[in-house]
Amino acid sequence: MPLRYDLVPMDRSHLEGVLAIERTCFHPPWSEQVFVDALCNDAVSLIAAQAGDGRVLGYAALSVVLDEGSLDKIAVDPACRRQGVGEELLKVFLRFGRAHLAFLTLEVRAGNAAAIGLYEKLGFRQAGRRKNYYPQEHEDALLMTAQFPRIGVD
Repeated sequence: MPLRYDLVPMDRSHLEGVLAIERTCFHPPWSEQVFVDALCNDAVSLIAAQAGDGRVLGYAALSVVLDEGSLDKIAVDPACRRQGVGEELLKVFLRFGRAHLAFLTLEVRAGNAAAIGLYEKLGFRQAGRRKNYYPQEHEDALLMTAQFPRIGVD
């Protein structure tokens, strides 16, 4: 049976679930204060995948400066992976990007084949490599970019 959830703007009510996923997926994780600050920042958009019972299944964060976007976070509860949650979260920001941005960038662990495959499927291409970006794991980051056509720009 497919997961049932809604994509909603993240608010403080989602923090407990977001922080649980954050601690599971990222080392070191963002703190609660970083998320609270992001919720108050007009240049940051946060969305959550929320089940009918209010449980957070995943979340994503996008920062925008002028016409440039940066996908700062995207994570899905490990129990809910490979069910389309991450893809749907990312598609929200890609739709926004096509309408308002020149490009959208992200960093991903060079060894995270599943995430890289999803990003490539959705139009991201490798634009660079950051050596030893994740020093605790001695792992590089791939810089990936999705470019959007600028209609009416000379």
